[in-house]
Amino acid sequence: MTTKPKARKFRIRKAPLPSASTGSAATAQRAETPDAKDTAPSKPDRNLRSVAGSPAGASASKRDLPPQDEPRTTVPPQADGDQSRAGEVSSANEVSDEQDIDSIRREGLTGRQLRMARRVAQKHGLAPTSDFDAVRLLRARGIDPFQRSNMLELVVPQDGGPGAGQSNLPATKSRPGGARIQLPQTTPAGGRDVPSTDVSPAERRQREISDIQRDITRRRRKKGALLLVRLAFFVLLPTFMAGYYFYKIATPMYATESQFLIIQNEGGGGASPFGGLLPTQFANSADSIATQAYLQSKDAMLRLDEDADFRAHYSDPAIDPIQRLSESPTNEEAYKAYKKNVKIGYDPTEGVIRMEVIAADPEVSEEFSERLLTYAEERVNNLSKQKRDDGMADALQGFETAQANRRAAQEALIKLQVENNVDPEAMIASIRTQITNYETLLIEKELELAALLDNQRPNKAKVDGARGDVRRLREQLTKLRERMTTATEGENSLAQQAVAAQLAQADLAAADMVLQSAQTALEQARTEAGRQVRYLTVAVNPVAPDEATYPRKFENTILAFLIFAGIYLMLSLTASILREQVTS
Repeated sequence: MTTKPKARKFRIRKAPLPSASTGSAATAQRAETPDAKDTAPSKPDRNLRSVAGSPAGASASKRDLPPQDEPRTTVPPQADGDQSRAGEVSSANEVSDEQDIDSIRREGLTGRQLRMARRVAQKHGLAPTSDFDAVRLLRARGIDPFQRSNMLELVVPQDGGPGAGQSNLPATKSRPGGARIQLPQTTPAGGRDVPSTDVSPAERRQREISDIQRDITRRRRKKGALLLVRLAFFVLLPTFMAGYYFYKIATPMYATESQFLIIQNEGGGGASPFGGLLPTQFANSADSIATQAYLQSKDAMLRLDEDADFRAHYSDPAIDPIQRLSESPTNEEAYKAYKKNVKIGYDPTEGVIRMEVIAADPEVSEEFSERLLTYAEERVNNLSKQKRDDGMADALQGFETAQANRRAAQEALIKLQVENNVDPEAMIASIRTQITNYETLLIEKELELAALLDNQRPNKAKVDGARGDVRRLREQLTKLRERMTTATEGENSLAQQAVAAQLAQADLAAADMVLQSAQTALEQARTEAGRQVRYLTVAVNPVAPDEATYPRKFENTILAFLIFAGIYLMLSLTASILREQVTS
């Protein structure tokens, strides 16, 4: 792609106003010229030419020359001695320029259009003082500042070549109606009549276009070559190094795979004669996750190191330096190698735990797998040990408490019986029988008395005897009732004694029931503590492989290529975005 040329910045200084005499002469001369507005330089152009005398402004003044070689009228500066002025009067061109800029402001152009006009003006060698002045200058030259040009028209030759400051193409002039007319180049009068060395404008345009095309082709080839160099350095070279490591340096590693699952026993050991042989099902995910976490923990690594010398195997000098541990690795370094070479995954849908152990020797890999399975089985067996121990302790404590409560209830009942000397319930039953008999006799005597009183002349002796019998029976009934309900000094009544005895018997019965339940729970806890609740079942036994599993040379090389290519692409996009943001 062609980069945009950067325009130089110049400080625009206001030129001194011309004197009255010179101003009138210049005005008269401009009046004689029919195209004075098109050919006379504007105020910014005069200011720019005032700076063109310096070496820094030479190139800028050269680009500001008009395309036609028409004579221009210059106004000499005012003498230094004449400092008094009656008033400053702007010229017609200055007033016209200000009016054009005001009309352009009223058009409501967007910021993007104004920036585009400034860039187009800079590409055509103009030096506008503002964005609106850039639109005015371009329109004065007959150039549409908002027309999209092709890439060849936007290229400005560099290094001071032909067309660096001014275009060699035929000049254009705007009609009042808006059409553009191509005008030929003018020849300065009074020149020498010698053969011209300049070629025709068409040939010069074709030659410039060819130069631009060759420059674009050369730039494209250069950028393509640089792109290939970057790809080779950042992508191909690292990929080659990774492939060389995988094919030539990496130590072959052997992986032993195994699968196991955890099941739990749901049969009631005491209630069923078949015990734990009845239905089983998969254990919940918590047991499997706990087993997986234990196998991936540092505790399992340290135990494997003590039993099978894990660190010594991976510190073997036969292993390549990238995969080998140091001579005296710390626990953290060994644990990193352990997590890298022991891979364990749990499938919740199937309830299966898959384990892969990687080692430099297939026999060592198989040994590590078997030891890890043994550790997992011990961990599974101990998962419910605390629960069983707690259940047994709770059942034993409940049984002892029930026994103590029953003994207390029984002692209370015996104490009541000893204090009362008799059975209150038996005494109450006997008294109630006597009351019933006396009530029957009382009814008979009352009937007999009533029969005697029904006579007109009852026998007084018989009536008095019947009344005495009724009175004595009633007194006896009152004594028997008072004996049941009235308490004597230091002793409770028979009713109170009977109630206390019934409460003591009820407490004893409840204590017997609690003791029986506690004894049953104790027996069940002993049964549960004596049998295994969870089992580790090995679905796939570890078998030593015959061929090396790692490294996967081709797959790892392709993966390295994709990784480096992705990193390079991300960095390139980031750099392009930043470059675009900075240069915009």
